[in-house]
Amino acid sequence: MTYVVIEKPRPHVSVITMNRPERMNAMSFETVGPLYEAIETVGKDNDTSVVVLTGAGDGFCAGLDLDDHGVPPGIEGMTMSRIAIRSMEYMSNLVPALRGMPQPVIAAVNGPAVGGGFCLSLGADIRIAGQSAHFRGAGINNGLAGTELGVSFLLPRLIGASRSNEIILSGRAVDAVEAERIGLASRVVADDALMHEALELASQIASYSAHGVSMTKKLLWSNLEVGSLEAAIDSENRNQLLVRLTTENLAEAIRARKQKRKPVYKD
Repeated sequence: MTYVVIEKPRPHVSVITMNRPERMNAMSFETVGPLYEAIETVGKDNDTSVVVLTGAGDGFCAGLDLDDHGVPPGIEGMTMSRIAIRSMEYMSNLVPALRGMPQPVIAAVNGPAVGGGFCLSLGADIRIAGQSAHFRGAGINNGLAGTELGVSFLLPRLIGASRSNEIILSGRAVDAVEAERIGLASRVVADDALMHEALELASQIASYSAHGVSMTKKLLWSNLEVGSLEAAIDSENRNQLLVRLTTENLAEAIRARKQKRKPVYKD
């Protein structure tokens, strides 16, 4: 079975689909490996400017497969303590892998995004939710800690510490309407319109300079971690100058506006 499918339904837009619908796209070591490979493959595709991440069937991702999660690769000769941390890192590094893609990632959240699946959606740059979507942690509900895969870093920055703490500590589900209201999702659309809306947004972003979009993503993530407004502006200044001085994009935008046509950015 092909656990992860890559498609390119529109110019410069790739879709990565987690393809285990009978298990709500639950994560096992067997299925996470192909997801890493897909992220690397698409990330290296210079003809892809925007990525859509979604799940096959009725769910985005149900998190860790508690019935059969398998064993991580490359653990031969390791002690149990080393295997344990290797297992955690193998799962949790999916989120930095998404962040590290040069292309923006749009999570098209269809149905449940639970546990690791919830955290995986936080690794995307944008989340669009279908009406049936809901977001929920899993660790706290299963007698474990509620913090995993970067949720303690990302969720407070998206929706604020008070709401984030309440959602993580209570283990409750956040439906699509609430997710939009609190800023966890940027919009809610009908389930049957979810992929169309995600692809429309992806195409809009892909119509801009691929270099400018990639550099923007890089700085948006980096500036989540800087310590001051001044440091953020300093980074923005250098970022903007780098794109402006090393491309003809601005001149092309001015020409296109005067000629009443769409610009063609060659970066």
